[in-house]
Amino acid sequence: MNDEPNNDDDGAAKPARKPGNRGPGAQRRSNSRRLAMQALYQLQLNPQPWQDIHLQFTKDEEFAAADADYFRELLKESAEAQAELEAVLAGVSQIPPHQLDPVERAILLLSMYELRTKVDVPYRVVINEGIELAKRYGATDGHKFVNGVLDRAARTLRPHEQGARR
Repeated sequence: MNDEPNNDDDGAAKPARKPGNRGPGAQRRSNSRRLAMQALYQLQLNPQPWQDIHLQFTKDEEFAAADADYFRELLKESAEAQAELEAVLAGVSQIPPHQLDPVERAILLLSMYELRTKVDVPYRVVINEGIELAKRYGATDGHKFVNGVLDRAARTLRPHEQGARR
C-alpha cells in the first residue's frame, strides 16, 4: 500500500490509510463482536430469549459505537444455531463445549458462526478478533486456547482460504 492520498468521487484528496489502521466500519464491527460475546455469555448464565438480551444491550450507551445490524445478526444467529455451532466446536476442541469457561465458550460460538457463514470476513480477522476478546475478557491463557481452536476450525470451515496462505 502506498502513502499517496486517495481521491473521493468529488476529487478531494484523503490521506491514505496506513497498513494496520482500521476504518470506522471495522471498529464498529469489533464493538458489535464484543457486545455479542457479552450477550452470549449472559445467555449462558441466565437463559432467556435472545430478543430480551438484544433489547437490554440496545439500551446501553456503548451500543451507539456498534454496528446495530451486525450485532443483532451475531446474537440472533449464534443463539439460534448454538447446538449446531457447538457440534462444530466439539470437532475442533479437546474440551467439550459444556466444560468450557463461559467467556471462551461465548467467544468460540461467535467465531464459529462467523467462520461458517460470514465468508466476506477473512478467517484471519475472525481469529484475531477472537484472540483479542479472549485476551481482554478471558482467563489468563485463554487466548492461546481460543487461537488453537479457531485455527483448527478455520482449516475445517475455510479450506479454500487456508490453501491460499501456504
